[in-house]
Amino acid sequence: MGKHRNAPIITSPAAMRAAARRGEWHGSTGGQCSAYQQANLVILPKEAAVEFAAFCTRNPKPCPLIEITPPGDPEPARSAPGADLRTDLPGYRVYRGGELVEQRSEIRDLWRDDLVAFLLGCSLTFEHALIDAGVGVRNVEGGTLVPMFVSNLACRPAGRFHGPMVVTMRPIPEAQVQLAGELTARYPHAHGAPLHAGSPQAIGIADLGRPDYGDPVAIHPGEVPVFWACGVTPQAVALEARPELMITHEPGIMFLTDLPREGDSRS
Repeated sequence: MGKHRNAPIITSPAAMRAAARRGEWHGSTGGQCSAYQQANLVILPKEAAVEFAAFCTRNPKPCPLIEITPPGDPEPARSAPGADLRTDLPGYRVYRGGELVEQRSEIRDLWRDDLVAFLLGCSLTFEHALIDAGVGVRNVEGGTLVPMFVSNLACRPAGRFHGPMVVTMRPIPEAQVQLAGELTARYPHAHGAPLHAGSPQAIGIADLGRPDYGDPVAIHPGEVPVFWACGVTPQAVALEARPELMITHEPGIMFLTDLPREGDSRS
């Protein structure tokens, strides 16, 4: 389907997963399947999974847990029964020893009996609520990946897992910043309320035109850069923790669950 900008809107998570499995979806999943939760993916060997689960528990803003699969089972049976986490995302990143070594469209040949998959909530879930309330979301409007930045906000460590928090940035008209905060606070399963609004330098970001992940977006006069915690945080943490193997999603290109957007993922 090429770039999201020219792609049709998909409303069914199953259809999105099928398109990913066929290799027909390559762009952002922002703006797609508006009634459902999107998720970040982290796959780790069992020996590292207990520490990573503790890391998520200690850092619920960047890493809100939606589901943890049993070792060796690629089916997220609670959030998308029948799906396959080895094939049903549009893109994967493979880290070995903390180094990004490969980007690929499926990971069937890398799957092992000791691998545990984590699905973490994603801010693309709450973008639809902003849009419904009349708050524009520039990355959706432009069909680009949301810009993501490594901040100087430190995560709470757990075992080997430690490092900086990644944040997403969306320009919000000054008059709507409070509304955006109130709306997104209703989505704790999708990072919740913003972490910061205003000066990017205050959280260690030098240049909004050069995101660490995703694409830059224009900030118009009268708009404020607003920052939310981001589920790409584990990829930044991988560079510090250096697990033997970590497989993740491509930033901004998410897994579509069957969970309703408004539902609490823990129910």
